[in-house]
Amino acid sequence: MSRPASDPLSFPAPSRLRMAAGVLAMAAVVLASNILVQYPINDWLTWGAMSYPIAYLVSDLINRGHGPVPARRVAWVGFAVAVAASLWLAPARIALASGTAFILSQLFDISVFHRLRQGRWWRAPLVATVLAAILDTFVFWSIAFAGGDDPWFTWALGDLGVKLAMGLLLLLPFRLMTWRSVH
Repeated sequence: MSRPASDPLSFPAPSRLRMAAGVLAMAAVVLASNILVQYPINDWLTWGAMSYPIAYLVSDLINRGHGPVPARRVAWVGFAVAVAASLWLAPARIALASGTAFILSQLFDISVFHRLRQGRWWRAPLVATVLAAILDTFVFWSIAFAGGDDPWFTWALGDLGVKLAMGLLLLLPFRLMTWRSVH
């Protein structure tokens, strides 16, 4: 059942092009991150931490413009595409860890964002990204590298720090890309 046009929580349907762009962006970010996480920068960080936070920007933009239903659709389809490609291009343990962490954190991000969407413009994307990044980091690193010889715990801490910093930095493109929808 759709809401009446006067309802402040009614959303315009996304075009096929916008949905396809969202899915492709999501899949590309996750696939790149799954490959880049295998390359440490130091004992605190891998290259995957740099790209992954863009996934939250993608889902938050779809959520802001079109609501949680299309945002969840983009997350699920992006998840399927990225996991299939990751199974081919990354070790199975990383693909499994990534897929699990990705879908849990994306669905959580979308839910938190939607609950906070009526507040100040920065509140929903920032709080949703911070909480989802914590969940994603815990799930991914505990599945992908726990029990190994790699310094996975310090990588997880570095990864989380970068995700939080990127969450702050990505507020600017979020604001710029949604400026017309709020003015």
